[in-house]
Amino acid sequence: MSAPLSVDVQNVSRQFVTKKGQTFWALRDASLQVQEGELFGLLGPNGAGKTTLIKILSTLLLPTSGQARVAGFDVVREADKVRRVINMVSGGEHSGYGILTVRESLWLFSQFHGLPSKAALARIDELLEVVGLAQHAHTRINKLSTGMRQKMNFVRGFLNDPRVLFLDEPTLGLDVETSRILRSYVKRWVKEKPGRTILLTTHYMAEADELCDRLAIIEGGRILACDTPANLKRTMQDEVVLRMEVYPSLAEPQRLAQLPGVLRLVPDRGQNGHQVLTWGLADDGVIGTVIQALQQDGVRILRLEKADPTLEDVFMRMVGRRLTDGNGQSNHSA
Repeated sequence: MSAPLSVDVQNVSRQFVTKKGQTFWALRDASLQVQEGELFGLLGPNGAGKTTLIKILSTLLLPTSGQARVAGFDVVREADKVRRVINMVSGGEHSGYGILTVRESLWLFSQFHGLPSKAALARIDELLEVVGLAQHAHTRINKLSTGMRQKMNFVRGFLNDPRVLFLDEPTLGLDVETSRILRSYVKRWVKEKPGRTILLTTHYMAEADELCDRLAIIEGGRILACDTPANLKRTMQDEVVLRMEVYPSLAEPQRLAQLPGVLRLVPDRGQNGHQVLTWGLADDGVIGTVIQALQQDGVRILRLEKADPTLEDVFMRMVGRRLTDGNGQSNHSA
C-alpha cells in the first residue's frame, strides 16, 4: 500500500500578463505527486516554473487552471487549512523587522503559528545553534549580512514543525560549508520526523542528487521527467559521456556536433580562456573521430575523461543546454 500523498498536482497551469499586455505561461499542465515522508526535488534553471509552482502550493498564487492539494487540502478552496500545516523558506528573501534582533524576530514568527513562548524560544535557540547563528541571536536584523539573513530564514521555516515544508532555493548565495550544514539538517529532520515532507526547488545538481528521494526536471513551465536521481541517470546508459578541456575555444561547436555518432555537444566557458566540452557519443568508437576533428581544427586537448552520467547530463539531453544559474554560470557543486 502506497503512502498518502502530501502533494497532489493535477494539470496545473499559470498564466501571467506583462505590463505591455503580453501573456506567457509560467506553468503548463504540470502534474506530480509527492508521497508523505518524501524529500522531493524540483530541478530546473531560473525561470523554469519552480517558484511559481511552490507559490501555488503554498497558497501565494492562484492557478489559472488545474487542481492542487497539499496535505489533503485544496490550495484554492481550503487555503486556510493548507497554511496551518506548511511553512516556506525562499533563498534571497529579506523577512523580518530590522529593528528587532534575530531572536525577537523569530519569536514573533513563532507567535504567528500559535506556539507557546517557552517552547518557541527553546526551539529558536536550538536551531540558531545548528546554523551557526547562536552568537548573533541578539543582533539586530538590519546589521546582518545577506548570508546571516538567509540562515535566519532557514530557522524560521522549521519553527512550527510543519507537515509540509517548501524550500525554494534555500542555499542560494550561501558559502559551501554553510550549505553542507543546512543540507545535513534537512536530511536529519526528514528522517527523524516520520510523515513530514519537503519539496525542494534548486538548480544545484549536487544538492538535488544528495538530498532528493525523487525529483522532477522542469523547464519552460513543463515537467519533463520525474523519477529517482539514480533512475534518471540510468536513462543515459546508452550514451558515452565524454568531458574535455580544450584551447583555444571552438569557433563553430555546432559543426562538430554534426559528426557521425555525436549525439550532443554542449560547450561551456572554462578558466583562462579554456573551453569545457561535454559530448554525448553513441559508442566508444566515436572518441577517435572527435579527437581527429579537434586536431584538424588546431584545437589542443588539455584534459579528457570518460565520465559517469550526472543529473546535468540528463538535463542537457532533455533540454539541449546546460543547467545554469541566474548569471549563466554552470553549477557543478553547491
